Amino acid sequence: MSKSDISDLGSGPSRKPSCWILGDGKSGSENQCLGLAEALGFEFRVKRVRIPAPWSFLPPWTLPLRVVRQHNETLAPPWPDLLVSSGRQTIAPSIAIRKHRAGKTFTVHLQDPKVSTNCFDIIVTPRHDRRAGPNVISTLGAINRVTPTRLARAREYFAAALAGLPRPRLAILIGGSSKRHRMTGEAAARFGSQVASVARSHRAGLMVTPSRRTGEQNTAILRDLFEGLPMAFWDGTGENPYFGYLAWADAIIVTNDSISMVSEAGATGKPVHVAQLEPESPKFQRFHQDMVAAGITRPLGVELAQWRYEPLCEAVTVAAEVRRRMACDGKA
Repeated sequence: MSKSDISDLGSGPSRKPSCWILGDGKSGSENQCLGLAEALGFEFRVKRVRIPAPWSFLPPWTLPLRVVRQHNETLAPPWPDLLVSSGRQTIAPSIAIRKHRAGKTFTVHLQDPKVSTNCFDIIVTPRHDRRAGPNVISTLGAINRVTPTRLARAREYFAAALAGLPRPRLAILIGGSSKRHRMTGEAAARFGSQVASVARSHRAGLMVTPSRRTGEQNTAILRDLFEGLPMAFWDGTGENPYFGYLAWADAIIVTNDSISMVSEAGATGKPVHVAQLEPESPKFQRFHQDMVAAGITRPLGVELAQWRYEPLCEAVTVAAEVRRRMACDGKA
C-alpha cells in the first residue's frame, strides 16, 4: 500500500500480451506507468534503466540497442509485446527496442519526451503540454494508480489506525522543492499555518504525508505548527498510508507543485483544495486552470466547501485506447 510501491513482477493473473515498464527510479514517473499497466490488466515487469554520459548527451534516437544494453543488462529477450516508459532516461532504450523489434513491440511513452512523435507508437501527455499528433493522447491529469478498488482495500486496511480521527478528516498531501518550485521555510510555515487554521475552525482530523521533496527542515516546521491537533503524521517509516489517507479523507488539501498528487486527489471524487506554495510556471498554471474549470479542484481558503465531480480515471481511458490501437496492429 505505497505511493511508490514498485515490484519487479506485476500482480494478478498471467495473461498476454506481455508488458515491460521502463522506469528511471523516480516514483512519480514509474507510478504513472504502473497505473496504465494495471488498468490494462497485463502481466508486467518493471525494469529500471539509465543512460550514462557521454551517451546521455546524444539525441536519444541515435543510440543503437547494443549501446543501451551495455549499461542495462536486464534489457534482454524475450522482448515484450508492450513497452511503457516514462522519464528522460527511458526514452533512448524505448526507441532502440522499438527499432530492433521492427514493430513487434508496441511502445507507449507517458509525458512529453521532447522528440518526434514518430519515435513511439503512442505518446500520452497532459493537455497543458500542448503536444499534438495522430498518435498523441492528451489527458487532463496524470495517469495514476488510484482506483475505487484500491481505495476500498486501503480503507479497510488502515481502519484501525485512522477511524478514530474526528471528522471531517483532511488528507494533507505535501510536495516540496523541484525544478519548477522551491519550498522555502517561509512557504512551509505559511502553508502549515493555513492548514492549522482550517483544521481548528472545522475541528478536523489531519492525515499528513510529506514527500521526500519536502525536506527535514520543512517537515519539522509543519510538525510544530500542527502540534496539538488530532493527527496522523507519516514520518517515512513503516508502511506508507498514502492510499489510506485518500480513502478516509472527507476532503483533500494538496500543494500546487505536484501534478501527480493533484491528479491522484482528483481520482477520488472528493473535494480537492489546492494550496499555492510558490508562483507557478505557465505549464502549471494551465494545468490548475483546467482542473478548476473541470470542477475538480478549488484554491484553498478558510472554508471547506463540499462539491461533487466525476472522478478522474485517466488510466482506464488511456488503457482502452492502447488496447484498441494494439488490436489494430495485431498485438492484442
